[in-house]
Amino acid sequence: MELFIQLVINGLLLGGAYTIISLGLTLIFGVVRVVNFAHGEFLMIGMYMVYLIAAQFGVHPYAGLVPVAIILFALGALTQKGIIQPLLNADQHIQIFATVGVSTILLNLALVIFGANVYRAPVELGTSAIDVGPFSMVTGQLVTFVIGLSLAVLLHLFMHRTYLGRALRAVAQHRYAATLMGVNVNNVYAIAFGLGTAFVGIAAGLLAPQYPVFPTVGTYFVLTAFVIVVLGGLGSLYGAVAGSMIIGIVDTLAGFYIAPDLKEVVYFGIFLLILVLRPNGLFGVGTE
Repeated sequence: MELFIQLVINGLLLGGAYTIISLGLTLIFGVVRVVNFAHGEFLMIGMYMVYLIAAQFGVHPYAGLVPVAIILFALGALTQKGIIQPLLNADQHIQIFATVGVSTILLNLALVIFGANVYRAPVELGTSAIDVGPFSMVTGQLVTFVIGLSLAVLLHLFMHRTYLGRALRAVAQHRYAATLMGVNVNNVYAIAFGLGTAFVGIAAGLLAPQYPVFPTVGTYFVLTAFVIVVLGGLGSLYGAVAGSMIIGIVDTLAGFYIAPDLKEVVYFGIFLLILVLRPNGLFGVGTE
Protein backbone atom coordinates (compact mmCIF):
# COMPACT_ATOMS: atom_id res chain seq x y z
CA MET A 1 0.00 0.00 0.00
CA GLU A 2 2.84 2.39 0.79
CA LEU A 3 4.27 1.76 -2.67
CA PHE A 4 0.94 2.58 -4.31
CA ILE A 5 0.61 5.82 -2.31
CA GLN A 6 4.18 6.75 -3.23
CA LEU A 7 3.38 6.24 -6.91
CA VAL A 8 0.25 8.39 -6.60
CA ILE A 9 2.31 11.13 -4.93
CA ASN A 10 4.85 10.91 -7.76
CA GLY A 11 2.01 11.17 -10.28
CA LEU A 12 0.54 14.25 -8.62
CA LEU A 13 3.95 15.92 -8.54
CA LEU A 14 4.43 15.12 -12.23
CA GLY A 15 1.00 16.62 -12.84
CA GLY A 16 2.33 19.94 -11.53
CA ALA A 17 4.59 20.30 -14.57
CA TYR A 18 1.79 19.27 -16.92
CA THR A 19 -0.50 21.82 -15.26
CA ILE A 20 1.71 24.80 -16.11
CA ILE A 21 2.19 23.74 -19.73
CA SER A 22 -1.49 22.84 -20.19
CA LEU A 23 -2.74 26.10 -18.68
CA GLY A 24 -0.81 28.04 -21.31
CA LEU A 25 -2.08 25.83 -24.13
CA THR A 26 -5.71 25.97 -23.03
CA LEU A 27 -5.57 29.74 -22.44
CA ILE A 28 -4.46 30.30 -26.03
CA PHE A 29 -7.16 28.04 -27.42
CA GLY A 30 -9.86 29.31 -25.06
CA VAL A 31 -9.36 32.94 -26.09
CA VAL A 32 -7.79 32.95 -29.56
CA ARG A 33 -9.40 29.68 -30.71
CA VAL A 34 -6.14 28.53 -32.27
CA VAL A 35 -4.46 25.22 -31.49
CA ASN A 36 -0.81 26.20 -31.00
CA PHE A 37 1.33 23.37 -32.35
CA ALA A 38 4.46 25.42 -31.62
CA HIS A 39 3.83 25.28 -27.87
CA GLY A 40 6.46 22.57 -27.38
CA GLU A 41 9.07 24.48 -29.33
CA PHE A 42 8.47 27.57 -27.19
CA LEU A 43 9.09 25.35 -24.16
CA MET A 44 12.28 24.10 -25.78
CA ILE A 45 13.47 27.64 -26.51
CA GLY A 46 12.73 28.58 -22.90
CA MET A 47 14.73 25.62 -21.58
CA TYR A 48 17.71 26.57 -23.78
CA MET A 49 17.56 30.14 -22.47
CA VAL A 50 17.40 28.91 -18.87
CA TYR A 51 20.33 26.58 -19.52
CA LEU A 52 22.42 29.39 -21.03
CA ILE A 53 21.67 31.69 -18.07
CA ALA A 54 22.67 28.95 -15.62
CA ALA A 55 25.80 27.95 -17.55
CA GLN A 56 27.05 31.45 -18.33
CA PHE A 57 26.27 33.20 -15.06
CA GLY A 58 26.45 30.28 -12.65
CA VAL A 59 23.01 30.91 -11.20
CA HIS A 60 20.23 28.44 -10.50
CA PRO A 61 17.68 28.00 -13.32
CA TYR A 62 14.97 29.29 -11.00
CA ALA A 63 16.72 32.69 -11.20
CA GLY A 64 16.16 32.69 -14.96
CA LEU A 65 12.49 31.84 -14.67
CA VAL A 66 11.13 35.41 -14.63
CA PRO A 67 13.24 36.93 -17.45
CA VAL A 68 12.64 33.89 -19.66
CA ALA A 69 8.88 34.13 -19.05
CA ILE A 70 8.95 37.83 -19.99
CA ILE A 71 10.94 37.13 -23.18
CA LEU A 72 8.57 34.33 -24.17
CA PHE A 73 5.57 36.56 -23.46
CA ALA A 74 6.98 39.05 -25.98
CA LEU A 75 7.78 36.28 -28.46
CA GLY A 76 4.28 34.85 -28.13
CA ALA A 77 2.63 38.25 -28.55
CA LEU A 78 4.74 38.95 -31.65
CA THR A 79 3.86 35.53 -33.08
CA GLN A 80 0.18 36.31 -32.61
CA LYS A 81 0.45 39.79 -34.12
CA GLY A 82 2.68 38.85 -37.04
CA ILE A 83 1.55 35.35 -38.00
CA ILE A 84 -1.75 34.34 -36.40
CA GLN A 85 -3.60 37.67 -36.56
CA PRO A 86 -3.63 37.92 -40.37
CA LEU A 87 -5.06 34.38 -40.52
CA LEU A 88 -7.84 34.65 -37.92
CA ASN A 89 -10.55 34.77 -40.57
CA ALA A 90 -8.98 31.97 -42.60
CA ASP A 91 -9.93 28.32 -42.33
CA GLN A 92 -8.81 26.55 -39.18
CA HIS A 93 -6.46 24.25 -41.03
CA ILE A 94 -4.58 27.30 -42.36
CA GLN A 95 -4.04 28.53 -38.78
CA ILE A 96 -2.85 25.06 -37.77
CA PHE A 97 -0.38 24.96 -40.66
CA ALA A 98 0.92 28.37 -39.56
CA THR A 99 1.68 27.15 -36.03
CA VAL A 100 3.23 23.97 -37.45
CA GLY A 101 5.42 26.23 -39.60
CA VAL A 102 6.51 28.21 -36.53
CA SER A 103 7.24 24.91 -34.79
CA THR A 104 9.39 23.70 -37.68
CA ILE A 105 11.33 26.98 -37.86
CA LEU A 106 12.10 27.03 -34.12
CA LEU A 107 13.10 23.35 -34.11
CA ASN A 108 15.49 23.77 -37.02
CA LEU A 109 16.93 26.97 -35.58
CA ALA A 110 17.73 25.06 -32.40
CA LEU A 111 19.39 22.31 -34.43
CA VAL A 112 21.49 24.84 -36.35
CA ILE A 113 22.57 26.76 -33.23
CA PHE A 114 22.94 23.98 -30.67
CA GLY A 115 23.10 20.84 -32.75
CA ALA A 116 21.55 17.59 -31.54
CA ASN A 117 23.64 17.55 -28.35
CA VAL A 118 22.02 17.08 -24.96
CA TYR A 119 22.70 19.76 -22.34
CA ARG A 120 21.92 19.81 -18.66
CA ALA A 121 21.89 22.79 -16.31
CA PRO A 122 24.82 22.50 -13.86
CA VAL A 123 22.76 22.44 -10.64
CA GLU A 124 22.02 20.12 -7.76
CA LEU A 125 19.16 21.98 -6.07
CA GLY A 126 15.94 20.51 -7.40
CA THR A 127 17.26 16.97 -7.88
CA SER A 128 17.56 16.01 -4.21
CA ALA A 129 14.77 14.29 -2.28
CA ILE A 130 13.02 15.04 0.98
CA ASP A 131 11.34 12.43 3.16
CA VAL A 132 7.92 12.91 4.72
CA GLY A 133 7.31 9.87 6.88
CA PRO A 134 7.68 6.77 4.71
CA PHE A 135 7.29 8.78 1.52
CA SER A 136 9.90 10.57 -0.58
CA MET A 137 9.51 13.59 -2.86
CA VAL A 138 11.96 15.15 -5.30
CA THR A 139 12.34 18.80 -4.32
CA GLY A 140 12.21 20.06 -7.90
CA GLN A 141 8.95 18.22 -8.56
CA LEU A 142 7.49 19.48 -5.29
CA VAL A 143 8.37 23.09 -6.16
CA THR A 144 6.89 22.63 -9.64
CA PHE A 145 3.70 21.17 -8.17
CA VAL A 146 3.24 24.02 -5.69
CA ILE A 147 3.94 26.69 -8.32
CA GLY A 148 1.68 24.94 -10.83
CA LEU A 149 -1.31 24.96 -8.48
CA SER A 150 -0.51 28.52 -7.37
CA LEU A 151 -0.48 29.67 -10.99
CA ALA A 152 -3.83 27.98 -11.59
CA VAL A 153 -5.35 29.84 -8.61
CA LEU A 154 -3.77 33.15 -9.65
CA LEU A 155 -4.98 32.72 -13.22
CA HIS A 156 -8.50 32.02 -11.96
CA LEU A 157 -8.43 35.17 -9.82
CA PHE A 158 -6.96 37.17 -12.70
CA MET A 159 -9.69 36.00 -15.09
CA HIS A 160 -12.49 36.85 -12.63
CA ARG A 161 -11.24 39.85 -10.62
CA THR A 162 -9.48 42.10 -13.16
CA TYR A 163 -10.71 44.13 -16.11
CA LEU A 164 -8.20 42.48 -18.45
CA GLY A 165 -9.22 39.03 -17.23
CA ARG A 166 -12.88 39.80 -17.84
CA ALA A 167 -11.94 41.11 -21.28
CA LEU A 168 -10.19 37.80 -22.01
CA ARG A 169 -13.29 35.90 -20.93
CA ALA A 170 -15.55 38.17 -22.98
CA VAL A 171 -13.50 37.62 -26.12
CA ALA A 172 -13.45 33.87 -25.44
CA GLN A 173 -17.25 33.85 -25.24
CA HIS A 174 -18.03 36.08 -28.24
CA ARG A 175 -15.42 38.28 -29.86
CA TYR A 176 -17.89 40.37 -31.85
CA ALA A 177 -19.99 41.17 -28.80
CA ALA A 178 -16.79 42.01 -26.91
CA THR A 179 -15.88 44.45 -29.69
CA LEU A 180 -19.25 46.19 -29.29
CA MET A 181 -18.51 46.54 -25.56
CA GLY A 182 -15.31 48.48 -26.36
CA VAL A 183 -12.79 45.64 -25.97
CA ASN A 184 -9.76 45.84 -28.27
CA VAL A 185 -9.96 42.23 -29.45
CA ASN A 186 -6.66 42.22 -31.34
CA ASN A 187 -4.74 43.37 -28.26
CA VAL A 188 -6.54 40.80 -26.11
CA TYR A 189 -5.54 38.07 -28.56
CA ALA A 190 -1.89 39.16 -28.37
CA ILE A 191 -1.99 39.25 -24.56
CA ALA A 192 -3.64 35.82 -24.37
CA PHE A 193 -1.07 34.29 -26.73
CA GLY A 194 1.73 36.01 -24.83
CA LEU A 195 0.45 34.80 -21.45
CA GLY A 196 0.06 31.26 -22.74
CA THR A 197 3.63 31.31 -24.03
CA ALA A 198 4.92 32.87 -20.80
CA PHE A 199 3.54 29.85 -18.94
CA VAL A 200 5.95 27.57 -20.81
CA GLY A 201 8.73 30.03 -19.90
CA ILE A 202 7.88 29.44 -16.25
CA ALA A 203 7.73 25.70 -16.90
CA ALA A 204 11.15 25.86 -18.60
CA GLY A 205 12.77 27.35 -15.49
CA LEU A 206 11.17 24.71 -13.27
CA LEU A 207 11.95 21.76 -15.54
CA ALA A 208 15.56 22.69 -16.36
CA PRO A 209 17.00 21.28 -13.08
CA GLN A 210 15.12 18.02 -13.62
CA TYR A 211 15.42 17.30 -17.35
CA PRO A 212 18.12 17.70 -20.02
CA VAL A 213 17.52 20.10 -22.89
CA PHE A 214 17.73 19.16 -26.58
CA PRO A 215 15.83 20.28 -29.71
CA THR A 216 12.89 17.90 -29.34
CA VAL A 217 12.53 18.14 -25.54
CA GLY A 218 9.22 19.99 -25.82
CA THR A 219 7.56 17.31 -27.93
CA TYR A 220 6.99 14.80 -25.12
CA PHE A 221 5.55 17.32 -22.69
CA VAL A 222 3.31 19.04 -25.22
CA LEU A 223 1.93 15.86 -26.78
CA THR A 224 0.83 14.93 -23.28
CA ALA A 225 -0.48 18.48 -22.76
CA PHE A 226 -2.67 18.13 -25.87
CA VAL A 227 -4.17 14.98 -24.38
CA ILE A 228 -4.76 16.84 -21.10
CA VAL A 229 -6.48 19.91 -22.57
CA VAL A 230 -8.79 17.78 -24.75
CA LEU A 231 -9.44 15.42 -21.84
CA GLY A 232 -10.30 18.29 -19.51
CA GLY A 233 -12.23 20.20 -22.17
CA LEU A 234 -10.69 22.54 -24.73
CA GLY A 235 -10.57 26.02 -23.23
CA SER A 236 -11.30 24.88 -19.66
CA LEU A 237 -8.78 26.04 -17.07
CA TYR A 238 -10.27 23.72 -14.45
CA GLY A 239 -10.10 20.84 -16.90
CA ALA A 240 -6.42 21.54 -17.56
CA VAL A 241 -5.63 21.15 -13.85
CA ALA A 242 -7.81 18.07 -13.34
CA GLY A 243 -6.54 16.45 -16.54
CA SER A 244 -2.93 17.11 -15.55
CA MET A 245 -3.36 15.32 -12.23
CA ILE A 246 -5.21 12.40 -13.83
CA ILE A 247 -2.60 11.91 -16.56
CA GLY A 248 0.25 12.35 -14.08
CA ILE A 249 -1.10 9.57 -11.85
CA VAL A 250 -1.92 7.29 -14.79
CA ASP A 251 1.55 7.92 -16.25
CA THR A 252 3.27 6.89 -13.03
CA LEU A 253 1.06 3.88 -12.22
CA ALA A 254 1.13 2.52 -15.77
CA GLY A 255 4.90 3.01 -16.02
CA PHE A 256 5.42 0.94 -12.86
CA TYR A 257 2.73 -1.72 -13.02
CA ILE A 258 2.60 -2.29 -16.79
CA ALA A 259 5.70 -1.04 -18.61
CA PRO A 260 7.40 2.34 -19.08
CA ASP A 261 7.13 1.98 -22.86
CA LEU A 262 3.38 1.38 -22.70
CA LYS A 263 2.27 4.16 -20.35
CA GLU A 264 1.35 6.44 -23.26
CA VAL A 265 -0.86 3.66 -24.65
CA VAL A 266 -2.68 3.46 -21.32
CA TYR A 267 -3.48 7.14 -20.93
CA PHE A 268 -4.32 7.55 -24.61
CA GLY A 269 -6.76 4.66 -24.15
CA ILE A 270 -8.33 6.38 -21.12
CA PHE A 271 -8.37 9.61 -23.10
CA LEU A 272 -10.32 7.97 -25.94
CA LEU A 273 -12.72 6.28 -23.53
CA ILE A 274 -13.57 9.55 -21.78
CA LEU A 275 -14.07 11.30 -25.12
CA VAL A 276 -16.50 8.55 -26.17
CA LEU A 277 -18.46 9.04 -22.94
CA ARG A 278 -18.01 12.84 -22.77
CA PRO A 279 -17.11 14.23 -26.23
CA ASN A 280 -16.57 17.74 -24.83
CA GLY A 281 -14.14 16.52 -22.17
CA LEU A 282 -14.55 16.55 -18.42
CA PHE A 283 -15.35 20.26 -18.09
CA GLY A 284 -16.79 21.15 -21.49
CA VAL A 285 -15.73 24.25 -23.39
CA GLY A 286 -15.09 27.76 -22.13
CA THR A 287 -12.54 29.83 -20.24
CA GLU A 288 -13.72 29.93 -16.63
